[in-house]
Amino acid sequence: MDLIKFNGNSYPSYETSGNMTQYVLPFVKHICKGEGYDIGCNNLGWAVPWATPVDILISANEYEALNLPDEKVDFIYSSHCLEHLPNWVDALEYWIERIKAGGILFLYLPHYNQEYWRPWNCRRHMHCLNGETIEEYLKSTKKFRNIFVGGMDLNHSFAIVAEKYWE
Repeated sequence: MDLIKFNGNSYPSYETSGNMTQYVLPFVKHICKGEGYDIGCNNLGWAVPWATPVDILISANEYEALNLPDEKVDFIYSSHCLEHLPNWVDALEYWIERIKAGGILFLYLPHYNQEYWRPWNCRRHMHCLNGETIEEYLKSTKKFRNIFVGGMDLNHSFAIVAEKYWE
């Protein structure tokens, strides 16, 4: 197994290769139905195949995390993007308004246990997010039900899925 070393700890090297969606895609296939966005996919080849890719690095469209089309969609999926945005609460508020009632918010985020993803080690990351904080925020909006928070997976990441029920 190829490893990387950081602060005396070893991690699988695949954690540095991008395309984090590949590790959670089987779940996305079951949960994200209809039309939606893959926000922050970074590369057209890494985007959820049936989603509209949204990323400032992709020239295929003019959209990015805080500039989405006006239409409401069935789902918003985002993998390893929220921690890069200056204000994650503003971003989620914006995304929530673009999801239809009955639609899905699916977030896949880095877990705190992966040391080199912490903002003081990886300056591209602005936040250390966790499932409890995101879940508490989603509950506070009073717009979601069926909120599921996964634990850390073998990619040192975790998923959160929530169904919007209120416009």
